Amino acid sequence: MQIERLVQMIFYIISRKKVTAKELAEYFGVSTRTIYRDITTLTLSGIPIVSKKGSGGGISLLDGYTLNRSFLTNEEQLQVYQGLQILQASNYPEADQALNKIGSLFNQLPAEDWLEIDFSYWGSSDDEKITISELRRAITQKKLLRFDYFNSELQRSNREVEPLRLIFKSHAWYIVGYCRHNQDIRVFRLSRMKRINVLDETFDRALAEDFSLGDSTYSTEYVTFKLRFSPEMAYRLFDEFQEDQVKRCSSDCYLVTVQYPMNEWTYHRLLSFGPYVEILEPVEARSELKKRALKIAQQYNQEEDI
Repeated sequence: MQIERLVQMIFYIISRKKVTAKELAEYFGVSTRTIYRDITTLTLSGIPIVSKKGSGGGISLLDGYTLNRSFLTNEEQLQVYQGLQILQASNYPEADQALNKIGSLFNQLPAEDWLEIDFSYWGSSDDEKITISELRRAITQKKLLRFDYFNSELQRSNREVEPLRLIFKSHAWYIVGYCRHNQDIRVFRLSRMKRINVLDETFDRALAEDFSLGDSTYSTEYVTFKLRFSPEMAYRLFDEFQEDQVKRCSSDCYLVTVQYPMNEWTYHRLLSFGPYVEILEPVEARSELKKRALKIAQQYNQEEDI
């Protein structure tokens, strides 16, 4: 829609100070004639856009011009303000200064702290905490990360990784980066990264534009699990599964259909539900969990015989 393009055009010009009509046309996918018509529309609406032809010319906003706060609705102002509060909670650099400026502009009073972002696990010490600010610095300034990493079998290894992207997916944070040990792009779950250090050493690498977490070497083959849960586990189901994965049965039990890999992580996760879960499918997973449960029972039986 034209109105959306006009709004985006203003912020595009503000962020780049000076642009050309050709650049705007390519960015918005329209003709230069359309761009000139949009500029005329903005000028007539009171936005002081200056257009100069010739060498060194271009399209810019009049020096000293700032957008009036009425340009944004109250809801949009609140969204901007709350976005800055999220950055402030994650210790993002200079977020406090930006928050105060926006608060003054929007007549928003700084609210009490309502959000805290902490990547460390429960009970961890302060020296194990890592913030978004530190990870942002490592990624944007291309600083090498060094950390201890625990895989799904709890095997520890020391890694040096060139961090390229921070991703939040399926209730967890991940770092995507080039692992110098494996000499390949790998995905590391943040909760398994311990003693993280941002080094002074820099690197020169970028993540492919078509990178997808689903295509990474972290991915594995998933199969469909059908699980039956006792009502005692109802409090955990909607914390750990999607609503459309859970179905309540007439017998007061719950059926869950979910995609899991056939690996150690899956069996450890299911064992955490104790006797309150039963694997219906696949058959091989049902047999494997039964074997592990019997092994646990045998261990305790041996202790009673001692």
